[in-house]
Amino acid sequence: MITAALLVAVFAVLAVPLGFAAVPTVVRALEAPEPTPVPTTPDIQLPPTELTPPAVVGALEPAAPAPEQDILTAALNAELILEGPGEISAIVLDADSGENLFERGPDNHQLPASNQKLLTAAAAMSKLDPTRRLTTAVVAGDRPSELVLVAGGDVLLTAGTSKPDAVVGHAGLQTLAEETLAALDPADSPFTVTIDDTLFVGPTLNAGWLPGDIAAGEIAPIYPLAINSSWIDETASGGPRSPDAALAAATAFRDALALAGGDSGLEVAVEVTRSQAPAEGGDQLAAVDSATIAEQVQHMLLTSDNYLAETLARLAARASGQPASFGGATETIDRVLGQLAVPTESLVVSDAAGLSPRNEVSPAQLAAVVRAMVVSDDPALASALAGLPVAGLSGTLQERYADTATAAGAGLVRAKTGTLNAVTALSGYVVTAEGRLLVFSFIASGLDGNTGEARAVIDRAAAALAACGCR
Repeated sequence: MITAALLVAVFAVLAVPLGFAAVPTVVRALEAPEPTPVPTTPDIQLPPTELTPPAVVGALEPAAPAPEQDILTAALNAELILEGPGEISAIVLDADSGENLFERGPDNHQLPASNQKLLTAAAAMSKLDPTRRLTTAVVAGDRPSELVLVAGGDVLLTAGTSKPDAVVGHAGLQTLAEETLAALDPADSPFTVTIDDTLFVGPTLNAGWLPGDIAAGEIAPIYPLAINSSWIDETASGGPRSPDAALAAATAFRDALALAGGDSGLEVAVEVTRSQAPAEGGDQLAAVDSATIAEQVQHMLLTSDNYLAETLARLAARASGQPASFGGATETIDRVLGQLAVPTESLVVSDAAGLSPRNEVSPAQLAAVVRAMVVSDDPALASALAGLPVAGLSGTLQERYADTATAAGAGLVRAKTGTLNAVTALSGYVVTAEGRLLVFSFIASGLDGNTGEARAVIDRAAAALAACGCR
């Protein structure tokens, strides 16, 4: 029988090692813990934040074999199957020879949606100097202490300071205000700000535009001066637009000038009105310049900027001797296409952005425009191609070509997108697995609630072109 004394002895023996074992644990607990290493991801595994140009771009091999028509036709017919309402018209051309490799209703004239901007880009790069910059200037008006803000066609202004490395916001109204202030004497206060936006003529709204598109902010009245294509929130490419972009920009300039001149005692009248610069131009007090025309055309294609498209078309019209109006713009586009040997039979150009339901363009005409850019000896016209979105990487194609059905086209398909309620389109170019450059245009029309499905079908077809050696 274990006695009480024995139990005490046993527990005393056991307590000694337990005590010695416990002391280091307590001490370690009181010490500062070792920092937990923060896991890091190697740079090579981080997702890309921008496109990296390849170090070496090899020229295409002229002798690369073209796809065989019967094999290519079978590959495309397997993809161009649309369940539900609507039909798909298509054409695929060999870029070098112009040979028709595939067609399905290539001459069906229909709404091109924003593929219309390909026509606008061709006109702008054919009629405007690609290195030209659009100047927004402040000149002395005819009346004492009148400052006239002269619109030069820049609709990508920012209300803040100029951003030399940007396209949107390359020229800033705050920068313009600060430079204007340096040329003024506060003793001549109060100053008045007026806006001369007479560069464009005619109606500011296209008669073909639907009220719903205007209300939704797809487009707005066109003026030759705007902050980021007339978006009320210039940091967003969506939402409501200003109904008077020129007056809004002039008001932003006036506010920036008043703020900048407050400490020096300069006063600026609150109201901004319209007027015209002196007939002989007036003394220029300050000016800011936009990004180049080439950069703006590329931005227009990359982001599908409706407002910018209409502005560029008017500038092209003015440069070609036509009125800077809707009529002058559409006439200029039509003439340029004829000069580029694009077939214009039954072509209807109602606007520059592709919003008008009156536009009628065929896949054959769109493909001909793309091919004209691809084979052109004019570097200005060819440079427009740099604005085409890259599948899965940039612009309006950035979020597409991410699934297994279309992955073959990622990084290889370059094309202009376009979508309206009953239409989706894709026109551009692609290099095949054999290294042959092809031009294509796909338009799905007559859709009713199945636009997403039609877009996926077209993407699969373009990806099939990229994957197809078709020999």
